[in-house]
Formats: sequence, structure tokens, C-alpha cells
Amino acid sequence: LELATELVRLKVDIIVVAGADPLIRAAMNATKTIPIVMTGGGADPVDAGLIESLARPGGNVTGITNLTRELGGKRLEMLKEAAPKIVRVAVLYDPTAPSSAREMKEVLPVAARPLKLTIQPLEVRAADDFEKVFAALNKQRPHGLYVAGGGPVLVTNQKRIVTFALKSRLPSVWINKGAVEAGGLMSYGADLAESYGRVAYFVDRILKGAKPADLPVEQPMRFEFVINLKTAKQIGVTIPQSVLYRADKVIR
Repeated sequence: LELATELVRLKVDIIVVAGADPLIRAAMNATKTIPIVMTGGGADPVDAGLIESLARPGGNVTGITNLTRELGGKRLEMLKEAAPKIVRVAVLYDPTAPSSAREMKEVLPVAARPLKLTIQPLEVRAADDFEKVFAALNKQRPHGLYVAGGGPVLVTNQKRIVTFALKSRLPSVWINKGAVEAGGLMSYGADLAESYGRVAYFVDRILKGAKPADLPVEQPMRFEFVINLKTAKQIGVTIPQSVLYRADKVIR
């Protein structure tokens, strides 16, 4: 909030927010007049009360939503297809991040049922929680790991989680390909490069006089499914050829 207030004091023309709902809300709390362009956060922005509707945002916020949470079921499905023996999936989530909490409570349990998967939720509120969480994972011995979107603590400790998953030979699924490039097994989510490219369109339109209230919020046009075969080999998982064919990118 302090940073957002500082930007308002500097009388900037536009605030671009790269991050989840709490950051967008901080900017909204700091100004009701300066246009705010979001680059895609976790929750549905209508659900989260950030805008009135996708077609007519209504306030000073517009931009892109990345549907992070809505894709949770698809990620679980892909994890099960990649490693069919999986039954118990541990979910790391941040209960203080609205999109992460909703994904855990509303999306994943519903998606897990037809896949015959058991969900084991593990809360991560701060960096200090990881020791306790990793100890719980060692004890519970799940077959797979799902890292929910939303919450800065999960983003900033991504490498730590990847390292643990590799060491524990846990197939892991993520919302972004950065984690897979770092050693996670697979990811499925909006193509962030394309989303960030669209931000320029919003900035350009607003600088030319368009009002955020009238600029429809866009959903992603393209999704990426990324698999790390080096990781699969390291943790002893053989990815079925049918799954590999569907990947947009395979790290070998």
C-alpha cells in the first residue's frame, strides 16, 4: 500500500500491477482516479470485487485476468494422466491469498472426485512454515504435489519447493512454466508472455483517452502445457507418449 500511495503522490498517468489480488486492491485503495492496468492475477476479478463485469469494468481498473484458479481441475487431470498411479495429492496453498484459498476450497476438491484423487491441503503463510510443511510431506508420503497459484510466499520460495519435490521424487504440477524450467515436472497456465504483451494495448488506449471503465477485461487467448522430461527421468516417472504429444514445450 505504501508503494501504491507513493505512486499516487508522484501523479503517475497509469499504474500497471503485475501480481495477484492483494496488490491490485492496494492500488485501488490508494486511488479511485488514476487508471490501473492489471496484468493477470489469481482470482476472477468480478468474484474478487475488483471490477463490475469483464465487459464493463466500471471503475478505474482494467487489463487482463489469467484464470489461474479456474484451470485447477485441468492441472490435476494432467498430473493424473502423466503419472496414472497417483492417488494422494498434497496441495501447497496460501490461505491468506484469496485466489489460492478459493482454489483449495472450491475448485480442487470438486475436480479431484471424478479423478479418484485424495487432496491433502497444506497451508503456507510465511517462509518459516516450509520446514513444518516439508516434515508433514515426508510423513504423509503423498504421490504428487500441486502448488496453488496466488500468494507471494509460494512465488518467492518456488526454487525451495522445486528442490524438495526433486529430492522426494514427487511429481509436481504448477501454474507457470518458470517453475518447470527450474525443475518442476509440469505446468499448465496462461501464456504469460502473450498476456504481458497485451498490457501495452491497454496502456496505449488509456494514454489516448480511453477510460478503464469502458475497456473490457481480457481473458487469455493461449495456454501453455510444459513438461520437464529431465525431471521425469530424475524422479522415475515415465510420461505417456499421448501426454507428451499435447505439450507445447518439452524440456529435455
